[in-house]
Amino acid sequence: MLAAAAVLTALTASPAEARRRVHHGGGGGYNPPYAAMVVDAKTGRVMHAVNEDALRHPASITKVMTLYLLFEQLERGKMDLDSPLQISANAARQAPSKLGLRPGSTITVEEGIKALVTKSANDVACAIGENIAGSEPAFAEMMTRKAHALGMTRTHYANASGLPDADQITTARDLTILARAIQDRFPKYYRYFQTRSFAFRGRVIGNHNHLVGRVEGVDGIKTGYTRDSGFNLMTSARIGDRHIVAVVLGGKSVASRDTIMTKLVRANLPVAYAGARTAPPVVEVAERPRPAVVAERPVATRTLVASADEDDAVETTNSTGQPLDIAPRGGATPQGSAKWRSAAAAVPASAQAYAPAAAPAFPAPGGKYASRLPSSEPGEARAPAPREAVAPAAKPVTVSPWVIQLGAMDDEGKAKSMLAEARQRSGGALGKAAPFTEKVTHGGTTLYRARFSGFSEAETAQDACRALKRNGFTCFATRS
Repeated sequence: MLAAAAVLTALTASPAEARRRVHHGGGGGYNPPYAAMVVDAKTGRVMHAVNEDALRHPASITKVMTLYLLFEQLERGKMDLDSPLQISANAARQAPSKLGLRPGSTITVEEGIKALVTKSANDVACAIGENIAGSEPAFAEMMTRKAHALGMTRTHYANASGLPDADQITTARDLTILARAIQDRFPKYYRYFQTRSFAFRGRVIGNHNHLVGRVEGVDGIKTGYTRDSGFNLMTSARIGDRHIVAVVLGGKSVASRDTIMTKLVRANLPVAYAGARTAPPVVEVAERPRPAVVAERPVATRTLVASADEDDAVETTNSTGQPLDIAPRGGATPQGSAKWRSAAAAVPASAQAYAPAAAPAFPAPGGKYASRLPSSEPGEARAPAPREAVAPAAKPVTVSPWVIQLGAMDDEGKAKSMLAEARQRSGGALGKAAPFTEKVTHGGTTLYRARFSGFSEAETAQDACRALKRNGFTCFATRS
């Protein structure tokens, strides 16, 4: 049966798909970490779930949140469909897939929406962020706050497009929340996700989402791909009174991802609830300011490899930090987890401690994401960016084999306050741990990592981190 499936896939794969496999391992040994979830949109019932809470990279599914915030601007009257979007030099130089717009040019908001839905244009995504928030980093912070307000508690955004960044993370569960929320909040604008093609200045651009119009019931919404994420797909499908949303992350190829999603839709949509909706709409809670950066991970380097269609380029990453993924609840390590492994970030042999004296009260961090202990097996990685330990006080700290990181802040005082608060509320779990801050340049921004040393074994570091989590802190244990 497996052999027959393989033959069928080979026979039905397009030439573009065949080229894609050659370029970035869409078959053979390419095993990106997998996750999936199907939810009945009318009841909220989980109909299917695999690794649904494991951390994953969203890739271009990111643009659903970008559009959520753009639709919000339309709803509030701050923009209309004919409003011009200015294209900056920064937006114009984004990696493909893109429209290839020139710096100083403009497109309309409606053209921008269609470009994201069909072409998955990274230059347009960046431009939308810049036009709304003034800069893409500021827009990414807005995206993250919105995600948390919607209940996407394990999601963090670092850019508007989904181009590779180690800090751009989510889960299948969080993405089903977003898939429901954007339909609940913006039914008027959700129709754009049904766009099959987009005519733009003499070109006709087809939608990367091959299931729209081909699989009964599917009405959107977004594809995505990077080397680390695998082939991703967020889908909404409805027939009559039945409605589901589904997410597949980590497909090995466009064809296999689409096949998996098609099977999930056909298996679950006919048995979805057909009565009156019982689940409340997905709404936002009050958005509260969060620390600038929490549970920061080093930025990944980027390599582009030519591709025939999906996203026009293959974005690969060599992370300089610990992997985001963990073993799923069953305890087995995902086949693709080796793709996430990387050499542990080098930490200075010694760092300077400080005495966390009467620091101002610091609220329990809201956290970008909570990451359980990753694998420490080294893999291929580029040399980490130079970092320097911050030494505001006198006593040096010898960095232990294992450390706990609470987060990385844009201000050293915030990092110190976080450490002081964590020690105070740890219930003695950090009694012998030594707090220290570490300065690191992250994408041109200076950050201060808040860390505890003093752990010789992984188990003791994990235990301390679990104690912190029970007291409202986000943290992860990592090799030094």
